[in-house]
Amino acid sequence: MDMETSPKHNVEVEHLEELKSAEIIAEEVSPKQNIEEVEEKKEEEEIKSVETAEFSREPVSEIKEIMEEEEMESIDIHEEDKTVSVDSDTQEDKLLSNYDEYEGEYEEDDTDSSDDSIDEIAKAVEETVVDQSVFSHHSPDSSSVVDQSIVSHHSPDSSSTTSAWTEKAAAIKNFVRVKSEVAVHTFMRRLSGKISAQDIPNDEFSKETKSVDSPKAEGKSIWNPLSYLKMMQNDDNDSVDKGEEEVVALEPVVMKGRIILYTRLGCEECKECRLFLHEKRLRYVEINIDIYPTRKLELEKISGGDVVPKVFFNEELVGSLKELKELEESGKLEEKIKYLIAKAPPREAPLPPFSGEDDAASKGPVDELALIVLKMKPCVVKDRFYKMRRFKNCFLGSEAVDFLSADQHLERDAAVEVARKLASHLFFQHVLDENLFEDGNQLYRFLDDEPIVSSQCHNIPRGIIELKPRPIVEIASRLRLVYRAILEAYTSPDGKHVDYRSIHGSEEFARYLRIIQELHRVEIEDMKREEKLAFFVNLYNMMAIHAILVWGYPTGPLERTKMFGDFKYVIGGNTYSLSAIQNGILRGNQRLPYNLMKSFGAKDKRSKVALSYVEHLSHFALVCGTRSGPPLRCFTPGEIDKELMEAARDFLRGGGLVVDLNAKSAYISKIFKWYGGDFGKSEEEVLKHASTYLEPQLSEALLDLLVDTQFRIIYQSYDWGLNN
Repeated sequence: MDMETSPKHNVEVEHLEELKSAEIIAEEVSPKQNIEEVEEKKEEEEIKSVETAEFSREPVSEIKEIMEEEEMESIDIHEEDKTVSVDSDTQEDKLLSNYDEYEGEYEEDDTDSSDDSIDEIAKAVEETVVDQSVFSHHSPDSSSVVDQSIVSHHSPDSSSTTSAWTEKAAAIKNFVRVKSEVAVHTFMRRLSGKISAQDIPNDEFSKETKSVDSPKAEGKSIWNPLSYLKMMQNDDNDSVDKGEEEVVALEPVVMKGRIILYTRLGCEECKECRLFLHEKRLRYVEINIDIYPTRKLELEKISGGDVVPKVFFNEELVGSLKELKELEESGKLEEKIKYLIAKAPPREAPLPPFSGEDDAASKGPVDELALIVLKMKPCVVKDRFYKMRRFKNCFLGSEAVDFLSADQHLERDAAVEVARKLASHLFFQHVLDENLFEDGNQLYRFLDDEPIVSSQCHNIPRGIIELKPRPIVEIASRLRLVYRAILEAYTSPDGKHVDYRSIHGSEEFARYLRIIQELHRVEIEDMKREEKLAFFVNLYNMMAIHAILVWGYPTGPLERTKMFGDFKYVIGGNTYSLSAIQNGILRGNQRLPYNLMKSFGAKDKRSKVALSYVEHLSHFALVCGTRSGPPLRCFTPGEIDKELMEAARDFLRGGGLVVDLNAKSAYISKIFKWYGGDFGKSEEEVLKHASTYLEPQLSEALLDLLVDTQFRIIYQSYDWGLNN
């Protein structure tokens, strides 16, 4: 029989045309269609196959059987002979089964590698289309050119290849779509900072993605206050069950009673007593008699003296650390703990500190100007248009003068002077900072109504403080006292670990929040260098703790940038972020790493507050909550330079600079890479500067090795984990 009219060839041509999906065939063919009618129709179509080359229609039952058989098979196309081989799974299942594997690769690799993978997929699709076009465009005259291996695989006995080609094309199309979605999804997550190839190990990417994308995680914000404060110090355990057991073991003893611990600042025995109670998992309330002077009188009345530490179990005076250890050795301590578990504290037991106790922030002379502002603000403030712009919560200079004239019974010139006095005391300022105050159509706005102050500053008080602002030196002294108390009570002895949970609910932190509210109208331009340096270093460290407690610990680059740039305090009428304090004040208004602009512009009022030159040792004193940062400590103006030298020495000797003499290598903190210009013009100068803080013998050996051209400087990886 001639090949042009043979049924075998007709079937071949029919199967090599543009394929229809199984769903379309199912719609066109009735489940009850007679097989004989189908075969007769095939014979009629065979006559017209050269001109029309339509596909043969098979019963749905046969199609279902073919699809069931092909669920256990996969199609592989070979470029050389264009043959079809059978595997254990379908190509679609194989592609989709590797989705998680490819997803991990896309999350780990850069966008370039993602583009290469997509190009490879597109190339495979193009090859598939070429293969189909070879068969579909075969003319009858050239049928003899068709390879015999292709013809043999398109016999009527192998009609299952129709659905195989259909499923293969659909699988590749779906795979390209899925991988495109994964690529876009990964790019957006990396852009938002929620994943970082530098911070997360390779084998943890898929776990993190699944945990974030799971239905149980819907509605939970990663940027959640205290969300990352639940981790224990050993949160890097490989076994989840083991980690849960250790967390349970570290949970404090639940008791109805109360333990009161009297302490004072700088007491070494008080530190040992805290550690003892922590080891016994006993929750206690600490009363520092330097912070609460009236409690010193209470302690003298109860115990007959002011010697600390003193421990009370409910109303019973247990004594000092020595008595606690004696109770433990005799076995009586367990009995007293059982008593605390079962018995609530009676009335005669010492009470915890109450809110505002012995707090100087609530005392002082009344500010008459503040009383005027309290009456003036509700009468003149509203939204207005000025220079083709809309300004909210503003008032006209003329309206302020009218109010002051009527309220204070003043002539207009005298009312203008009062208004200028209010502006000079930072109650309000011009909306565009063009002048101090003028009587006219100029617009002014109260400090707490400024958009940045009201939205980003976290120390602005609610309403107007009626007390006169205290000198910055006095506020800094009170701030330093509270800061020391927080460090001694809620950080580890070495200052590397912070108990954020306890700080969040402490009265010391509540007092700190009241102190920083007094900073919005203080004068800081005339501060001495030592006072300014100690004040801003201590404020930076407490401000970072405050930001973590309010916003939660940042999990990615963008969230870290948000914390350093958007969490602000208003100080002396100007706003300061963590970045502005570090780079603008302490570094003498230098550029941020990888930035072209300085922190303060030429017309920025804050540039007057900046230090005259870079305080490079401040890098070993600033702590932003990371594990690779220096330990927390409190700095005093009188010994600030000596304390900064000690901080640099402890940081570098504690792992900030590790020298391997045999390998001729030095492993140094990445702080020296980011801020290398503060220590020297080259890596050798930076390393020479850092070597001065090492042990003398090691420092000399390091300086000798610097002459060797094969000496290597390696920057340590920075651990952004929370120092909880």
